[in-house]
Amino acid sequence: MYVAHLSLTDFRSYDTADLGLEPGVTAFVGPNGQGKTNLVEALGYVATQSSHRVATDAPLVRHGAARAVVRCVVVRDDRRALIELEINPGKANRARLNRSPISRARDAVGLLRTVLFAPEDLAMVKGDPSERRRYLDDLLVARTPRFAGVRADYDRVLKQRGALLRTAAQARRGGRSGRRAENDAGFTAAGAGDPLSTLEVWDAHLARYGAELLAARLELVEALRPLVAASYAALAPDSAPAGLVYRGTLPGDASDAGDGEGGGDTGPADRSVLEKRLREALAEVRSAELERGVTLVGPHRDDLFLGLGDLPARGYASHGESWSFALALRLAAYDLLRADGGDPVLILDDVFAELDSRRRRRLAEIVAPAEQVLITAAVPADVPPELAGARFDVAEGSVGRVR
Repeated sequence: MYVAHLSLTDFRSYDTADLGLEPGVTAFVGPNGQGKTNLVEALGYVATQSSHRVATDAPLVRHGAARAVVRCVVVRDDRRALIELEINPGKANRARLNRSPISRARDAVGLLRTVLFAPEDLAMVKGDPSERRRYLDDLLVARTPRFAGVRADYDRVLKQRGALLRTAAQARRGGRSGRRAENDAGFTAAGAGDPLSTLEVWDAHLARYGAELLAARLELVEALRPLVAASYAALAPDSAPAGLVYRGTLPGDASDAGDGEGGGDTGPADRSVLEKRLREALAEVRSAELERGVTLVGPHRDDLFLGLGDLPARGYASHGESWSFALALRLAAYDLLRADGGDPVLILDDVFAELDSRRRRRLAEIVAPAEQVLITAAVPADVPPELAGARFDVAEGSVGRVR
């Protein structure tokens, strides 16, 4: 798989941009703030319908414009597909495939597959659990696009259940009348006037979608573990071995999901078992949830433990080890997608400037055989010689090919 053409309209700093691409290595070179990352961010957005830089769509639209449009031609197995994505902040995005509308924009996820390395990846190692959950879920969607729907359904139910819990907590504290709290939380819309019976309806939905998401994450971690270990060893051969453990919020004993520090591990299980355990766990924490007004159990509170030997990478790994772990996570994702069939497009956004010479060389050697590699760099010297190829200079909103 590779991108043969990219066109932008009112995306970030570009009123328009139009460039042809090809297999192999392409570098976008120019000073910071000139729009290099905007180009590869657009491709990442087509692949995942999210940005690696911001949490909302509004910053993606050029100031003063109502919408942004990204078009790209993707070649896979000698077949060409034109993907068009219209980004409408505050409204539903729209997508077209070969100029025919797609009913839902999220159904375009998976038409282009990318693995993107960026300085923000360090947050997967040093940051909050949400960064690691996002890594897993984005990879799930890249491998199996239908999980975009599962993820959206879970988030929708979580939001609705959270609203119910908050209003119930406020009513308990005497902040509102019981009837007004019920109306605000949509109790009558759910077909039940009793708050507890309504909560049980949302429990069932949360357990169903949560079990599907959790089962997929557990399988994914099992597949990732040897790939992450191998990639980390290649990048940091003198360091302790890297390990992954999925840390769930389900109470009780569970089988180990990997190497590393013990405690709180959630082992592989089939979906029906996980659904039953989620329902039971929600019932056990009911009083605490009604008191605090938040959902305390489920995939939205889980974590992926990253270990170096017997120690957690977070807080113990050096800066270089943290970078190596972040790169290993991305390389493992690349290997997994590649094993599913076809090389994803590799995007390295200003990564080499963050690495010492040894890690820079090792990473370049690993990614060089990929079908298409897109690199951004502030200066030509930041592009390793092992990745010499096509080059575009980016300055003052214009993109021009120089090699």
